[in-house]
Amino acid sequence: MRRRLLITYLALIGGLLLALAVPLGLAYAQQRTGELLLDRRADATHMAELTDQAVREGDTSVLSEVRRYASLYGTTVEVRDNTRAVLIRAGAAAPGPGAGAATRRALAGRTTERLPLVTPFGPDRVVVAEPAGRDAQVTGTVLLAAPTAAARRDIAVVWGALAAAAALAFTVAAVAARRLTRWALRPVAELDAATEAIAAGRMTARTTATGPGPSELRRLEVRFNAMADAVAAALERQRAFVADASHELRTPLAVLSLRLENLHPHLGTAGTEEYERAMEEMDRLGVLLDDLLALARIEAGTPAVAEPVDLVAELRPRLAAWEEVASARDVTLGAELPSRLVAVCPPETAGRIADIAIDNAIKFAPGGGAVAVGLSADGQSAVLRVTDDGPGLDPEELAAARNRFWRSPRHGNVEGSGLGLAIADELARSADGSLALLPADPHGLIVELRLPLADQQ
Repeated sequence: MRRRLLITYLALIGGLLLALAVPLGLAYAQQRTGELLLDRRADATHMAELTDQAVREGDTSVLSEVRRYASLYGTTVEVRDNTRAVLIRAGAAAPGPGAGAATRRALAGRTTERLPLVTPFGPDRVVVAEPAGRDAQVTGTVLLAAPTAAARRDIAVVWGALAAAAALAFTVAAVAARRLTRWALRPVAELDAATEAIAAGRMTARTTATGPGPSELRRLEVRFNAMADAVAAALERQRAFVADASHELRTPLAVLSLRLENLHPHLGTAGTEEYERAMEEMDRLGVLLDDLLALARIEAGTPAVAEPVDLVAELRPRLAAWEEVASARDVTLGAELPSRLVAVCPPETAGRIADIAIDNAIKFAPGGGAVAVGLSADGQSAVLRVTDDGPGLDPEELAAARNRFWRSPRHGNVEGSGLGLAIADELARSADGSLALLPADPHGLIVELRLPLADQQ
């Protein structure tokens, strides 16, 4: 936006300078052309008087002054009588174009009233014709083809001065416009940076609201900060409520579970089935509360400090533990890990996300199926992929799977709270990484975690 606004300012300034400089330059050229016409016409008038005298007296010796004039000023002079006979021609150059028409006008008694506009680029000569005679009787003509070098030089100097002044004014205006644009748009840049930071999850980002810039935009910054404070406070209250509720419900849930267990010996055969269902629901509710508490702590807690972490060393113990779970469900858990791969992230982040992804993969893999864990480097990222050969998700389901409490209608009978992938996504973002859900070929799901790779491997 700053560049577009600056270009607009400079275009307007440049147009204004051109609108001033071009008419001034043309006006001076017209003035200098007029001065040239007046000077040469005065000379032609004097020579016309001499021509009239020479024709009337039949003595062309009086025209010797014409030769001296032509030699002194480098002008071509041609004197004719009223029969168009040449009485004298002085000067080496030919009269040039327009001489015939000018001579005919002079024989008709008309003098030269205007010249073509002289500019630094031409014409090299101008033609001035003056009739000779008294009263209405024309006795001859005087034709001057005068050089324009001096006039063109004067015009070039003035045009150069105008161009230099316009360039200087444009430079000064450009510097002023750049500073003005920067001053005017500084609050906009701060608002853009703050909104980008808040969108990325940094809810503490604010604008300065006291620096340079238009007062209207500074007031907007103040109101934006107030709005951001209100939103952050509301989110904090929501997180605190979820954390408190999850924590406070754990004790009543534990007491209720204990009482149900105490009732078990007193139940008959008919009540045992309902008792087992109730205990399953208690376990599911316990998992839900644990996940809610974990998610609230991730969102409300201070981000852990990122440091170089050997992902291979962090994942191997977890994979060993999950192999037993996979074997119990008749699922093969395979892993392809390098000898060492170092990423920059908080410790245990990759391990916790791997736990969630492997747990989901084992739950949805069919009996006799397989779960593959892969770890590799891709450009500037360390990539962890957990792939299963289960039913997978539709494109619409892939887009919604990281939402809280989302569960596919096709998998409603599978245990879980619907918060696992949401927790994994929050963990990935808090580590400046990303979590993606991709379809596996021919079926299944790929959970892909990308973390910043350490500089030295």
